[in-house]
Amino acid sequence: MHRTVLIAGALLSLAGCQTVSVNEALDVAGAPTSSGDISEGDLRTAKAHFREGNYGLAEKHFRKAVELRASNAEAWLGLAATYDNLGRFEFADRAYAQLLKLVGRKPRVINNMGYSYLLRGNRKQARELLTEANAALPGDPRIAANLALLNKN
Repeated sequence: MHRTVLIAGALLSLAGCQTVSVNEALDVAGAPTSSGDISEGDLRTAKAHFREGNYGLAEKHFRKAVELRASNAEAWLGLAATYDNLGRFEFADRAYAQLLKLVGRKPRVINNMGYSYLLRGNRKQARELLTEANAALPGDPRIAANLALLNKN
């Protein structure tokens, strides 16, 4: 099962988490905080559901948050991570694509994408993305953990 700290503070404070937390997404994205925007309530609710493993409810609220504010990188990251947890990888890809349009190829986002491909069993694509993330952000423990997981299997 997918263990994440999605999208990349600790939305998921699980030991051994491999992806970036949603709480860290703003740092990763360099986007403004969600404070005071109309999507804030749904984002907060989505994170709580995600932490509890209620991915269906998390998806509903992350989706609403991006509908309310399409420039909310944190919500897009959370939505992508949620879709990964639900095994809905086509939807995860769409969310990652929107996130890339907003923030560019940030190493921690690329790391999450690599982990997504690892979950799918696409080791070649996972390796390409994780190697790219590692080259851009050497020594990052999440990226290193994902590479170790990839090399372990």
